[in-house]
Amino acid sequence: MDREVAIIGGSMTKFGQRDAWIRELLAEAGEACLDDAGVEPDAVDHVYVSNMASGEFEGQTGIMNALAHDLGLMPAYSQRVDQTSSSGGAGMYAAWQSIKSGASDMTLLVGGEKMTHKGTGGATDIIASITHPAEYKHGVTLPSFAGMTARHYLERFDAPRDSLAKVAVKNHENGTRNPKAQFQKEITEEDALESPIIADPLRLYDFCPITDGSSALMFCPVEVAEEYADEYVVVSGIGGATDTHVVHERDDPTTMGGVVESGAEAYEMAGIGPEDLDVAELHDMFTILEFLQMEGLDIAEKGEAWKMVEEGRTEIDAELPINTSGGLKSKGHPLGASGVAQGYEIYEQLVGEAGDRQVDAETGLACNVGGFGNCVITTIMEAR
Repeated sequence: MDREVAIIGGSMTKFGQRDAWIRELLAEAGEACLDDAGVEPDAVDHVYVSNMASGEFEGQTGIMNALAHDLGLMPAYSQRVDQTSSSGGAGMYAAWQSIKSGASDMTLLVGGEKMTHKGTGGATDIIASITHPAEYKHGVTLPSFAGMTARHYLERFDAPRDSLAKVAVKNHENGTRNPKAQFQKEITEEDALESPIIADPLRLYDFCPITDGSSALMFCPVEVAEEYADEYVVVSGIGGATDTHVVHERDDPTTMGGVVESGAEAYEMAGIGPEDLDVAELHDMFTILEFLQMEGLDIAEKGEAWKMVEEGRTEIDAELPINTSGGLKSKGHPLGASGVAQGYEIYEQLVGEAGDRQVDAETGLACNVGGFGNCVITTIMEAR
């Protein structure tokens, strides 16, 4: 079947350090999404839970079955979707497929992660399991990949170090407009440039925090959406791709092949190009990733994303606002929730419910990255 896929509702819990455990976080977002969409639990055919590591973080598995029980969704089909830090985007893909194929007429997607109780060291060790063993045994982690790539990018393209600081400043400022973001404080370039070094040349404010939180979206065919909502969005393009698992095998460390391929697939499906975008949510786990995704998605020419940022062209009131939510940098990065929360931000912008961070948008893009570009999902949505 070839059906248009719509999103008719969404939700997001407060991100940050939460006392609630994963099962409670998922239920909080799921229940709020049902309410927002005006959908009764027994109308849900499929429920997908995006989550990277509930077993490792909390010793809790079977969370998709637990959520179906907690929300009264039985006998809906339930499935957990794990694609490391792009689990949320993979959940978007799975939910889209379930509607597009005709297997479901109403699909609930909930993404979540509970991380903060492990502390920075424990959480970092779990996240490091994403890397290839050949690299991990040499002590190479995602932050070290980011640091090496950032240094190479700055030197190769003659980019000033403060261009990365400007990404952090922009996203923190956007986060002050998002009441559900983990960090709601502005920072200065001086704050960013003088914060502690984590992986030279990257410093503390170049990295996203460890976060608890959950987000949810409701998918259905357009003909069903019209029964529930006057305004909704359509998933007009979506693409997923995989790059080398061993990062040092890539020809160019400043090119994220998964971003390039998934973005091209999404643009082709939607029948648009980067010039048609009004807003974008990019996976800024590290500030350098915002540059790499801008270039991989053809938002900027190769080696020139930093110029767009320096010129203020990605700020909330500029030509292409990027990470109006605050991004992972300010909003937070609960692994399985992040890709869903990106989709939720685009949904909110397109239906005009983004509050103080609202921009004029009819078309938006979300790019969710797993590991250091190991797997990527890019989603394009349009207002109806």
